Amino acid sequence: MLVSNPPKITHQELLALALEAKGSIKHIYLHWTAGRYGQFFDDYHLNVDADGQVYRTCGALTERKAHTWKRNTGAIGVTLCCALGATYGQKPNFGAMPPTQAQARSLAWIIAILCAALGLPIAYATVATHGEIAIADGYGPGSGDPDLRWDLLWLPDWETGDGLHQGGNFLRTLARQFSQRLQPPAASNAQSPTSGSVLQLPLLTE
Repeated sequence: MLVSNPPKITHQELLALALEAKGSIKHIYLHWTAGRYGQFFDDYHLNVDADGQVYRTCGALTERKAHTWKRNTGAIGVTLCCALGATYGQKPNFGAMPPTQAQARSLAWIIAILCAALGLPIAYATVATHGEIAIADGYGPGSGDPDLRWDLLWLPDWETGDGLHQGGNFLRTLARQFSQRLQPPAASNAQSPTSGSVLQLPLLTE
């Protein structure tokens, strides 16, 4: 369902939200809305607009949302607001509003922050695109399913303007790079995790 004017969320606020959910989340699933830029949906916990701005569409990351078929328990759904009219064929067509590079980089930051806070590895077993999951669960490309899903299975190669990136591998690799830029809590505060010091963790932005 469409959401009007959801609140923006910063990296620091996302970190705090994720720490509250630690121990309850096992998977992160990555989507696109197949809608317009600037359209936000409450099927997901987080929406990322064309400029990379992140919007919160949940009260807590532990809320059960309807983002990934049969995989919504203990999972976070993050979506890019894009891909209106996207179609899958011999060469993917990303539609009138394709995923932007700003969205992809913002999504990689989200993955890095969530996985660091939740204690999850950045790997296919824990972080996957809806397209990858649809293939695994029998409703992706090649399945013949009329409700085919291929969200983020492929992404544009923005550097060359031609060609494609394999979406899941590209996003996980970029998220691992970004995770190396997250600064751990100061050593003097490391022994007092309940003091709130971990929430002061500075996040390096681009």
